Amino acid sequence: MAAEVSDGPWEPTWLVAANVVRWRRWGDFGQELRPGTKAFKGGAKVYVIGTYPGFGDEQLEAVGRGRHNGRWITIKMPTRHLHTFRAKLVHAPAVLRRYDWHAVEQEAAEQLALKLERVAREQRLTYHSGPHPDACLCHACLTGEGRD
Repeated sequence: MAAEVSDGPWEPTWLVAANVVRWRRWGDFGQELRPGTKAFKGGAKVYVIGTYPGFGDEQLEAVGRGRHNGRWITIKMPTRHLHTFRAKLVHAPAVLRRYDWHAVEQEAAEQLALKLERVAREQRLTYHSGPHPDACLCHACLTGEGRD
């Protein structure tokens, strides 16, 4: 987890933003559906403040407003639970306070967003090996992912 830095003015920096999937497959062979994640509501915007390249970027550290109390939280989560990765210039002190790395260029954030989108898509298509349940609402079924 990123260390908290001292209070003070923060410089806006480019980070990767993404949205939490509305529904995700869960359980044995992915036959159950759950809305969003345990920590975030489906559709919530989160900011990626770190990835774990040793694991192929399958896990990342995200900052967003929590599902239960609306406060800013930082958690480690699977990349497959996020979609629509994009570079965004972040001004929010609550996010910048949790981000203790060096300033990021826009191009680097855009490249990371493309990479994470690819990783998330691959994970969603391969994580649960079983067939999708009837009337599936998971992100892959709703968007037609994997049918191209």
